[in-house]
Amino acid sequence: MTVLILTCEQDVTADLAVVELNANGIPVLRLDPAELPGAVDVSGEYAHGAFDGHLSVGGRVVAMRGLRSIWVRRPGTPATRSAAASTWLSEESGQALYGMLRCTGARWMNHPDAARQARHKPWQLWLARECGLPVPPTLITTFPRVAREFAVRHPDLVVKPVSGAHPGDDGLAVPTTRIRPGEDFRAVAHGPTLLQRRIRKTADIRLTVVGERMFAARAAAGPDTDDDAVVDVRFSASGVTWRPVPVPARVAEGVTAYLSRARLAYGAFDFAEDADGIWWFLECNQSGQFGFIEIETGQPIGRAVAQWLAADATDPTGP
Repeated sequence: MTVLILTCEQDVTADLAVVELNANGIPVLRLDPAELPGAVDVSGEYAHGAFDGHLSVGGRVVAMRGLRSIWVRRPGTPATRSAAASTWLSEESGQALYGMLRCTGARWMNHPDAARQARHKPWQLWLARECGLPVPPTLITTFPRVAREFAVRHPDLVVKPVSGAHPGDDGLAVPTTRIRPGEDFRAVAHGPTLLQRRIRKTADIRLTVVGERMFAARAAAGPDTDDDAVVDVRFSASGVTWRPVPVPARVAEGVTAYLSRARLAYGAFDFAEDADGIWWFLECNQSGQFGFIEIETGQPIGRAVAQWLAADATDPTGP
């Protein structure tokens, strides 16, 4: 049985899991949907009440019925690297590939339907609260008056994108930034704006969850000054040092509930730790990177991913 990994060509995070899978003799097929059709090809036949599908990459052909699991890591948009790239071809290629893969009995990390919903930041915040995770007071609005009233109740605010785009996302990423006193908030009328009470953090927490296994890492925050405009650890110019830390029981309980309700097998959670030791939920990236955490902390996250992907569908550690 083969593990299928959908990701771009250069993906260190995926490499860490592939090494583990290869070491354990688990067949792996890695492809980027951006190369379909051409370097990647698909075929599926529906006849006599059955489906028979195949994938081809670099001359290697794999039957879809032989897939044990599918890891949707960081795939490109289908057909964008095709010689005849077009919006129409991307739609056709995506429908063909993901439609056929849905016909298999493979386990997903994460299923495209669950992943699509999980990307919505407003829904993340709601679900986190529902699962008992602390969430900073947050407002998403296009009404300047409402934003001004929110700022009166919470004078120390940050602004961040609703989409949650990350560094490296083709210029779409915007760092979490403090709102200066005296802001009139007229600009929020031009587009939905996410305002959130700033957490006076002592550390940033990245909690990577693979099935039932949790790997938490902590990076101590620098001195907190009023001159700090950008408060986003992802854009830190000085760099940070990550260290492994235990997961508080209440956080573990909330995160487990979150992933269960979101139907996710994998999640990369970001928290801000305050002076009281409270972990405030900021977001959950359903396909977040873990390579930098594993390299710095030595936590075997890639091995955990490989074990989940290699497990049978009846394995109790699965989703």
